[in-house]
Parts: sequence; structure tokens; C-alpha cells
Amino acid sequence: MNPLETKLAGFLLDNPLMPASGPLVGDAKKMLYLQDLGCGALVTKTISTKEPKIPHPCIYGDKEFVMNSELWSEHSKETWLNEFLPELKAKKQGPLIISVGYSKEDMSVLIPLLDPFADMFEVSTHYVGKDLSVIQETVREIRRHTKKPLYMKISPHIPSPEDFAKAVYEAGATGIVAVNSLGPTMKIDLNTRRIVYGSDSGFVWMSGPSIKPIALAVVHKIKSAVPEMSVIGVGGIKSADDVLEFLLAGADAVQMLSAALIKGKDLYRKIIADLPQTLEKYGFSSIEEVKSTSLTNPVDYVGKVPTLIEDKCTKCMLCKNICPYHAISFEGKITFDPDLCFRCGLCISKCPTKAIQG
Repeated sequence: MNPLETKLAGFLLDNPLMPASGPLVGDAKKMLYLQDLGCGALVTKTISTKEPKIPHPCIYGDKEFVMNSELWSEHSKETWLNEFLPELKAKKQGPLIISVGYSKEDMSVLIPLLDPFADMFEVSTHYVGKDLSVIQETVREIRRHTKKPLYMKISPHIPSPEDFAKAVYEAGATGIVAVNSLGPTMKIDLNTRRIVYGSDSGFVWMSGPSIKPIALAVVHKIKSAVPEMSVIGVGGIKSADDVLEFLLAGADAVQMLSAALIKGKDLYRKIIADLPQTLEKYGFSSIEEVKSTSLTNPVDYVGKVPTLIEDKCTKCMLCKNICPYHAISFEGKITFDPDLCFRCGLCISKCPTKAIQG
């Protein structure tokens, strides 16, 4: 058995990694390229009933995040129906998830047209608002037109992921994609005194490794609240370690896009190639074993004063400079004052050589 195989809504994936909806999956050629890199499933860019008005430039890449003012697919639904989706249906090797948006009215038009091509649907709620009754009606409208697995994509601005999960599950959703990009955010050019990469409002959406802690928490909240729901984790994945973290948090599979915009598209191939040794590194035999493993949460309200592994210490003084409690000094070697040390753990997490242990 392939240790990377995993199940998602009744489908068997060769591995749990797929692209997220966005610039890299904007047409059939782009998606088939990612299939060749080894992705376990394919996801389309979000298709809507009208073409968007996109400002240019529209994508900003930093070391740990991407800002994107694109809205949804720049191609019409007719182009998808007549060109891209027939080609994908003929050449795809794994499941095809069609991303659609946004309103109940859009769903009544799009789902009947797209259903012959979809293995599953992903529905973005980015521009629908926070009213769960409206989102429930959207789910019910989709269910009038398809019996296929349906994943609702949650935005980070939703106040309660748990209530969102319960509401869409009750209305007929199969699962949730968590999370969409974070925002609104803003990028300013000091030289020109201008807002850049924004829409007419001046705001833009942010994704990438920086939002991973938020995404992990939302995945775990959803799975804890509604264990029977399927969850696809997305938001900040850039390594095989990240994939396993999302699976431990409660995801059945994962999506990645922004890290590939930052580091290059071949990152998909690299992560998939790294997964077997990463499983072994952490004592797992398969992806399914990771998914069946429960997280623990041992909380210590006392803590320990850190200790130093002296031969690993490079005397960079980072720990001394960042200590919020002035508990670290250097007298030939790093020392910790047990009376001043708050056991906060900052020095442990920041030490570049892992010389400080808790």
C-alpha cells in the first residue's frame, strides 16, 4: 500500500496535497501542470457568473506572505464550460474539485452547468457576509442541484468557526475548507505615498505561511465541534511538516498555493517527495495513521527554567537581547536567573541552534 494514500469524501487520493484555488489554477494547462508535479487532486480557480475587474499589479510576494487583489477567475463560465473543463475531464487522474462563488443566485446558475464535470464542489463564502442563515440557504440551493461532495470554504472573519461548521453541516454540506485568505490588509508605498496592490477600497487579502497558526486553530475548532465533518486544511503550508500538522489538527487533506508563489511551483513536487521521510521522522507509517492520531494538550502552569547545551551555543546573544524579563546574562556563557525567569519559552523558540532547552 502507498503510505501517502488517503481518503477524501469517498475518493482515494495518491497523496493529501492539492493546490488551493487561486492564480496557479486559472486554466486547464496550469492545472494539468500541477497534476504532473504529483498533486493528489485538482482544484479550479473560483468560477462565478460574471467576469471580475482586477487591478494591476495584483499580487505582492514577501518572504512569508502573499497579498492578492484578484477576486475570482478572469475567464467566463462559458470558457470554463466549453474549453477548460472538458480538457480536464479527459486528462485528470485524480478528483477534480470545482471552486464556485458566491451567492445563492450564482449557485442556481452555476451548479447545474458545472455538475457534469465536478467530482466535488468547493464554495467560497468570501463575499457572502457573516449571516449563517444566508450561508445555509446557499448550501441548500446547491443541494437542490447536486448530490456530489460539497465543501464550504470559511473565511477567517467568521466569528465562530464552530457555529459555521454546525450550520453548513445541518444544511447539507459534506465538509469545510479552512481557511480562506485573511483580510482586509493593506500595502503602502512610502516613496509614492500610494496604496498599492489594492482594489478600489484600498484593501487586499493576505495568505501564505504567516497565517498558518490561524488556519490550524480553525481546522481544529471545526473538527472538535463537528467530528463527523470532513475538513480540507489550507493556509500557510510550505513543507511536509506543515502537511502533517494540519492532518493532526483534523484535516483529511490539504491545499497549498501561496508558498508556491513565494518559493516556486516545484514546491509541490518537493513536499510530496519529502512526505515519506517526514512520516518516518515523526514515527508514522502512513498518512492515514497521522489522521487517526489524536492531539494531546498537556498544560503546565509552573514551567521550568531553561537549560543550556553549551557546545551548541554560538554566543550570538539573541536570547539575552530578546528576553522580556531580563533573566538572561552572559558571563563567559549564557546563564538564566531563576528568580527573574518567567518560564515564557521565548528564548527556547528563538534560539537558532536549539542550544536552549526547556
